[in-house]
Amino acid sequence: MKNNHRGPYSGEPLFEQFAETPLSTAIFTYVGFMLLNLLGRLQDFLRWCHILHCPIVSEPKRTQSFVPLYSSYEAFYTRNLYRRVQDCWNRPICSSPGVEMVVMDRVSKDNGWTLEFTGTKRRVLNLGSYNYLGFGDPTGPSIKANERATRLFGVGIASSRQEVGNLILHRELEELVAEFVGQEDAIVFSMGFATNSLNLPCLVDQDCCVVSDELNHTSLVLGCRLSGAVIRRFKHNNMEDLERVLEDAVVYGRPRTHRPYKKILIVVEGIYRSVCYRSSVLFFIYHDMFIHL
Repeated sequence: MKNNHRGPYSGEPLFEQFAETPLSTAIFTYVGFMLLNLLGRLQDFLRWCHILHCPIVSEPKRTQSFVPLYSSYEAFYTRNLYRRVQDCWNRPICSSPGVEMVVMDRVSKDNGWTLEFTGTKRRVLNLGSYNYLGFGDPTGPSIKANERATRLFGVGIASSRQEVGNLILHRELEELVAEFVGQEDAIVFSMGFATNSLNLPCLVDQDCCVVSDELNHTSLVLGCRLSGAVIRRFKHNNMEDLERVLEDAVVYGRPRTHRPYKKILIVVEGIYRSVCYRSSVLFFIYHDMFIHL
């Protein structure tokens, strides 16, 4: 994928560059999904005709009058496509979820409808766990430091800072963060979700406008809604669409009254966790621009 768009100051590319998918790979992928869909429709028809029998996928009569919890195609996809590869997910482990973990092997004798343990195990590298700072390991420097802090400061460190959770450690951390980012002071929160959802309403209100990336995390979306501000979305990492939305917000102002907004806040992520690349908005920071990162 060609990347001709660059930042106005740094000259760095605005978007990550990825290798294009070969046409043959794309064709075989689509053909494979089409064949699985056709095969699934055929199997559902044969089960409806009572030619194929699989009691696992048959809905009990006592629940047929219940309100459906998911769409019909979602159930079809789960039965006929996800079922064939479900052993790749929800893998049971028999160790702590640290840097490495031990996975219990499974096998299916009925094409994925049920899974049985084989009795064998494998040690694998853990790339899909929230092992923050190595706390998932029973041993290591993080656990030792945590034990020392608990013995020195007690368990009240996990309490609210308005109660008994405000310690000298928090002030040292905040001063260190402020020094790192070059500001007078900083505030440290214990939870990222609460940081976004509860602090955005402190920055904007119903007289303001929030311009949000369409792929922002749920915590940012919730914070924007709780603020009561007018929410405008722009296409993910699309600077042209962002400029268009900003121009509309500045020119037309608030809905119905068209009065100018008290503040316009741009809300983006530094690195998008769903696609793992940085935001291009950082290249377009001008004076008097409010950005929540």
